[in-house]
Amino acid sequence: MNSKNSFFSGILPKVILAIILGIAFSYIAPLGVVKFFSTLNGIFSNFLAFVIPLIILGLIVSGIADLGNKAGKLLFFTVAIAYTSTLFSGFLTFFSSALVLPKIMDPASVGLLSSTKEISVSLDPFFTIPMPPVIDVMSALVLAFILGIGISGLKTDTMKIFFSEFKDIIEKVINKIIIPFLPIFIFGIFLNMAYSGEAFRLMSNFGKVIIFIISLSVILLIIQFTIASIFARRNPFSMLKTMLPAYMTALGTSSSAATIPVTLRQAKLVGVNPDIADFCIPLCATIHLAGSTLKIVGMSMAILLMQGTPIDFGTYVGFIFILGITMVAAPGVPGGAIMAAIALLQTVLGMNDQSLAVMIAIYVAIDSFGTACNVTGDGAISVIVNRISGFRLQQNNGA
Repeated sequence: MNSKNSFFSGILPKVILAIILGIAFSYIAPLGVVKFFSTLNGIFSNFLAFVIPLIILGLIVSGIADLGNKAGKLLFFTVAIAYTSTLFSGFLTFFSSALVLPKIMDPASVGLLSSTKEISVSLDPFFTIPMPPVIDVMSALVLAFILGIGISGLKTDTMKIFFSEFKDIIEKVINKIIIPFLPIFIFGIFLNMAYSGEAFRLMSNFGKVIIFIISLSVILLIIQFTIASIFARRNPFSMLKTMLPAYMTALGTSSSAATIPVTLRQAKLVGVNPDIADFCIPLCATIHLAGSTLKIVGMSMAILLMQGTPIDFGTYVGFIFILGITMVAAPGVPGGAIMAAIALLQTVLGMNDQSLAVMIAIYVAIDSFGTACNVTGDGAISVIVNRISGFRLQQNNGA
């Protein structure tokens, strides 16, 4: 889910219900029912593998082309700062998680999500339907950037219109097929795990991980506003306090779009020039996803530990850099953060289907905290852009 919009706000109750029912039904469901859902999950996983490269092409090409048409120094600085913030969030999370997660997670959970434990022989699906993708994920990413940059430099709109309509098709696939089926997919995964006796250990471990990630998001905001204070020469905690209404609004709505008026008002109360705020806040509401990146990196590391996959810094360097570009390049994507991340989680980090379903479920559960972190951080970026643009924070503004 892209924590920048309300995409998952409606699906959250369904996901929670799917987890509860999956565990509950494991006590009464016959083997044939469990294998039936294993079959559905296998088909859905293959469909997801097929459509992910198309999602990348459909969303990122259009996003880059739109950014390219908004030429200007102010846009460059804003996008560059948003990308830097996303990278910082990713690496802060990596090093913090590498230090903390092994200490708070149960050692017995190592290998809990490994592919060898994913489905026992008796729980194999009845059949599978192969759906090989038309292009691999990394090729789709490279092609998306080439096409997006190329289209932004064209004087005609033919290709831009084509990919804009292609984006509409992909968004319908996400909204009409992928998202409605996600609760069923998650139900099947937890039914399988509970049937094998693994679900409770998984949930108990993730309770600690969720607390850690939420705490780290607060630390990230303090760091962001401390950096902003260096540019603005203003008390960082005073600015952060002024932005709290935006944080609380996003926490309640899980929607950055709905929070824009509040974020905009609070940024102006901090003292950001109104013209800078009017440009920066709506733009950052679609391209600045530091909180989402924090969640993805932190949760993925916890899941890899449960999967029994070694945490490799070199692998995560590439993952964070590509994820950061994808976040900035795909503004306005419904469920963009997690949808864009699915491909990277599978191909770069090597997550299996079971791990991916758990990743989506936990991401949805704490979605609003990512949204709150994203939009509050937008205020810090607007302060920095304000100073780079030659303005000082206005006085007597409540900050």
